[in-house]
Amino acid sequence: MADRSSACAVSLSLPFDENLVSASRRVCGVDEAGRGPIAGPVFAAAVILDPDRPVDGLRDSKKLSERRRDELSREIREKSLAWAIAQCSVEEIDTLNILQASMLAMKRAIEGLTVLPEQALIDGNRCPQGLAIPATAIVRGDDRVPAISAASILAKTARDAVMLDLHEQYPEYGFNRHKGYPTAFHLERLKQYGVSPVHRKSYAPVRKILDLWYDKT
Repeated sequence: MADRSSACAVSLSLPFDENLVSASRRVCGVDEAGRGPIAGPVFAAAVILDPDRPVDGLRDSKKLSERRRDELSREIREKSLAWAIAQCSVEEIDTLNILQASMLAMKRAIEGLTVLPEQALIDGNRCPQGLAIPATAIVRGDDRVPAISAASILAKTARDAVMLDLHEQYPEYGFNRHKGYPTAFHLERLKQYGVSPVHRKSYAPVRKILDLWYDKT
């Protein structure tokens, strides 16, 4: 997509103003998953819902059970006009910082759609730079806008699947239990086994472990 527009409006109103999307059927919702973990990539998804094939029960992925997220993920992929999932690697996170990596993953997801949207609705209070379409950031959009909720679910389930794969490679860290979040169990295993290639070295808990291990050598 060519860089024709990088303007970003921000909606703080409650409830969500439906006039923001009434002019277009091809609106994509965009959300990310994985800013908080200290390991693994950050994911983003973009979804254009089909108004003729609604998906019931959409809401913020964090408020759904794992089983329900998986069920809705399959339904979203089947019924949507278009969807795309993208990610930024651990190396990109450490180089760019997590905010910029999240924005880049969102941009990649939007650009990966097979149907060109006329507008993007982004969860949060800012938009990725360099988008080719108008964008609006919706505060708490993942629980207010169905298309953003759908994106939240796709991003979360895709990232969780990757973390399960990483658990097979690095079972000592228990990624299947915490998906890379800094739980007490995860931090204890990090102290015990050191930093793996999939840990985010720019994050303070990981840097602390690196410093401890360097002190031992």
